[in-house]
Amino acid sequence: MADEKNRRIQVDLSEKTAIVTGASRGIGKAIALRLASAGAKVACVARSADKLKETVDAITAAGGVAEVHPCDVTDSAAVTKLVEDLAEKWGSIDIVVNNAGITKDTLIPRMEDEQWDAVIATNLKSVFLFTRAASLVMMRKRSGRIINISSVSGLMGNPGQSNYSASKAGVIGFTRTVAQELASRKVTVNAVCPGFIASEMTAAMGPALDEFVKTRIPCKRLGEADEVADAVLYLASDSAAYITGEVITIDGGLTP
Repeated sequence: MADEKNRRIQVDLSEKTAIVTGASRGIGKAIALRLASAGAKVACVARSADKLKETVDAITAAGGVAEVHPCDVTDSAAVTKLVEDLAEKWGSIDIVVNNAGITKDTLIPRMEDEQWDAVIATNLKSVFLFTRAASLVMMRKRSGRIINISSVSGLMGNPGQSNYSASKAGVIGFTRTVAQELASRKVTVNAVCPGFIASEMTAAMGPALDEFVKTRIPCKRLGEADEVADAVLYLASDSAAYITGEVITIDGGLTP
């Protein structure tokens, strides 16, 4: 256990505030826990208050500070109000991690409008909404970190995921553009592209995933949510002040 603890990067985010969307499970939950363990006060955002409470309870049990904030991340008015309320309550918004995401997979001839629209709204529109609202706060302060969670599917595509891949590719283009717009105000904007990460979803893939890992991933294993969270933690830190517009891939060598 000591070796595991020692390999984690050490960052001090005391007095910092953070918003993490999709914080109820998986990578989002791991990110919220890591930011809180570094001292940040974390607003955990998702649709389900019950599952968010599990994340917040884990943070408070470890001595951190976090709050439950259920919100429809595709609702412009709701997102704007949430960010404005938090900025007023906390005095600032220092870090935003746009992680909320869904999948509705099917091949393109069978994809319905609702499947396309829902994925684009949750995975891409939400990034725009939170970034727009938070950027106003960060620009006034002349400081901020925005980290958008994309995917290797946005880099290489994936059959059956035209909606998901399009949304995640859109996150990358959005990140690179907004990074240029906000750089002069000392607000950095970066993207992280996880590959195949151990989760309930990958566990359900069974033997087919085992074969994929052996033949396609040079590291010969799945990634861990904590490994993605560590990258986010670094990008949220003062050490990453000169990194913006970057796309960091965490996929064990899957993509070139």
